Amino acid sequence: MKIAVSRKEHFNAAHRLYNPQWTFEKNEAVFGKCNNPNYHGHNYELIVTVVGEPDMETGYVYDMKLLSDLIKENILKHFDHKNLNLDTSYFKTLNPTAENIAVVIWQILRQLIDNRYELKVKLYETERNIVEYPA
Repeated sequence: MKIAVSRKEHFNAAHRLYNPQWTFEKNEAVFGKCNNPNYHGHNYELIVTVVGEPDMETGYVYDMKLLSDLIKENILKHFDHKNLNLDTSYFKTLNPTAENIAVVIWQILRQLIDNRYELKVKLYETERNIVEYPA
């Protein structure tokens, strides 16, 4: 019997979508306002889901306090109130699209959560723009 448990968190971050191999005009055409050289920000909503079987002794699929602590220490501490392009090593050479942010968050947490659990990340960049990884 597999059950999914989820933890919802929030962080604010700035970024610029930009491909250094392209001209400014091409970046502007592809990324529009998101190519602002002065960056722009989002109020991200993050949902991390762990799927597994409940432990016979605790009844937990995964200790939610532990999941909360992992997210706070390994994601929020590095992303909240940061410029993702400038303040994090993850996006020095990787365009910080919502898709790439979700994958990076998944990769960080995957190293910390036992592989016996399925792990999913859902990132709301806006109320209407949502990314899930894995799909």
